[in-house]
Formats: sequence, C-alpha cells, structure tokens
Amino acid sequence: MKKKILINIHYLEIGGAETSLIGLLYSLDPSLYEVDLLINDPRGELMQYIPKWIKLIPGPKSYNFIERSLKDTLKAGHITLAIARIWAKYKYCKYVQKKNPKTGDAIFGYIGRYVTPILPSLKYLGEYDVAISYITPHNIVAKKISAKKKIAWIHTDYSKVDVNVEIELPIWSEYDKIVSISPTVTRSFLSVFPTLEDKIIEIENFLPENLILQRTKEFVPEDMPKENGTLNILTIGRYCEAKRLDEIPVIAKILKDSKILFKWYIIGYGNQDELQKIEEAIKKNNVLDRIILLGKKENPYPYIKECDIYVQPSRYEGKSITVREAQLLGKLVVITNYPTATSQINDGVDGFIGPYETRSFAHFLKKLIKDSKISFIPTNY
Repeated sequence: MKKKILINIHYLEIGGAETSLIGLLYSLDPSLYEVDLLINDPRGELMQYIPKWIKLIPGPKSYNFIERSLKDTLKAGHITLAIARIWAKYKYCKYVQKKNPKTGDAIFGYIGRYVTPILPSLKYLGEYDVAISYITPHNIVAKKISAKKKIAWIHTDYSKVDVNVEIELPIWSEYDKIVSISPTVTRSFLSVFPTLEDKIIEIENFLPENLILQRTKEFVPEDMPKENGTLNILTIGRYCEAKRLDEIPVIAKILKDSKILFKWYIIGYGNQDELQKIEEAIKKNNVLDRIILLGKKENPYPYIKECDIYVQPSRYEGKSITVREAQLLGKLVVITNYPTATSQINDGVDGFIGPYETRSFAHFLKKLIKDSKISFIPTNY
C-alpha cells in the first residue's frame, strides 16, 4: 500500500520555500507515495513545475483569500473572513504597542489564530498517513486536516525575527515532528521554543538539480549582456528587510570609486516601500549606471548561469536556496556573515563569507575581485 501524504503551502510564487517544495516533490517516489498538494491560493510562477503525478487538491474558495487584499475578499463575498483578518490585525497592533517588536513576523501567528477557526474543515479529504505544513503559519494542517502524523517546516532564522511565543507554541506543539533546514536554524528556533527540542529533525532544503540545469538552457538573457572587461554581479531576493537589497548601492559605490568595471543586476519583487528605498539609494550613491533592477523573473537560472559573481548581502537567512543554486551552477558566491552563514558556505572552499557590516563587506568584495589569485569555481555541468 502506498503511503498517503498531504502537503500544504500558501501559494507557489517565486521564493526559497516554494522552490524547496518543488525540490521535495521531485524527490518523492510515486511508486511509494500518493501525494495530495493543497495550495491555499493556487497561483504563482512555480505552479507549472509541479510533477504531473502529484494530485492538486482544490480547497474551499475562502482559502484563496487568506492573504489577498481586503477589497478583493469583501468583493468575493467572504465577509466573515475579512472581519477575522481585521481582528487579527487589530490584536497584532495591540501586541506591537506593548512589545515594540523589531520585525513584523508576529502578524502571521495572529492571522493563523483568528482566521483559521472560520475556515471550512478539510477533514472530508479523509485521513492521511502524513500531513505536512510547509510554511508558517501552520494552523491549517494542525486544525483542519486529519492525519496519523503531522510535520511542520522551519525556513527562517528565529534569532532575527519576532514572534508571539504564547500564540505560536501551542500550534508547533501539535506537530509530531518539526523539520529544520540546518543546525544553525535549529539552534535559533530552540532559543525561542526550547520545549520543542525532542520534535526537531534536520533535513536540507531540496534542490531539483536536473530541473534547474534544464531551465538554464531555456534562453540567453539579453537584458544581462556580456561586455568585455565588465563583471556581471547578480543578486536575487524579495524586496524585504531580510535581503538587505537597499545596501547594495552603498557597496556598488565603493566598487565604482575603486575603478572596478561591473554591472550589478538585481532580480526581485515584493514590498513597494522596500523597492522605493532601493531606488532612492541608487540615486543617492550615484550608481544608476551600475545597478540594473530586472524585476521579477519566472526563470532566474539563465541569469545565474551567465553572471560572474553571485552576491547575497542578507541581514539574515534560514538557508538561502538561491545561494545553493548559484553553487550548483558553478558560480563564485559571496555572502555576508549573517548568523547562519557558516551552515550555508564552507568559507574559501565553495564560496566566501564577507563581513556583516556593509562598507566592510564592500571592501572585502573589492579585494576578492582585484585579487588575481582568486579563480572562479568551475562549472559542473
């Protein structure tokens, strides 16, 4: 008998957790498992890469509106859901007034707590051998799915995010196992939830290597041309605090002032306020001629293949999928010394870890570029 598995994720837009899920799906053996995939809001560029043997489960329509705009939610007639979301935001704002958190990540716990109870049950799907919640909040699998075993995934560095432990601990506690993607992610999670130590198991992010290599050949990026004597630097990431894209113009200015010939390409999307910060920093540092914002790309792999250096200047990461993809494609990878950096790169072997502080990192990158002894890691395909 095949084991029956259900996996839940919010959507399949381009992102690290979403890419990792595609890797997981490709790693599963269809002769051993029946897999139902429940995507709350089934949209995103990665939908087309779901293996054909995976069964896509259509959830109730209200699940589509957990994160859509309130205007769209009300227009679709989901008034109770809209009220629950407004109440979650109100309770979160009260928490902010009291705790003054450094990040806004606690909002997801409030959405999970106040929105999930009004969503329809999914127990009509029957009992699964295993149900997996692939990204926070984990309330839906905990409360709405019937399964013999339940597993939740951790994708972030909990030393860098703020959560309301009182709200989130009961949900994490309902899971039989909690998957951490690296030892440093484990330590950061247990520093916040120490009572969950016996539930933790560690599994690396899944990387669909054959699919990535295949997708590098789909096109040659004309908007990232090769120019003689000019280095092409690439960074990929959402417009958000964690990725520190707003500091790239400062780094670029130091490289430019050092007479290094380069173009720095950024593939990204997300928060418009963060995008505005990046654009303003580009103008302020006079690097309009050096930084090119490419926007969102459905297939970033030809860009990784064609770049000379891949740089991830993050403030924090769980374990960056794009860094691993760049390593797979044989690129010279340079990252900042964020808390989980050493679990990502073996410094000086499969990449380089530079100082965390922005200007120090810029001078480190400058030295790497100018040091003739540094050779690019050869491609492995």
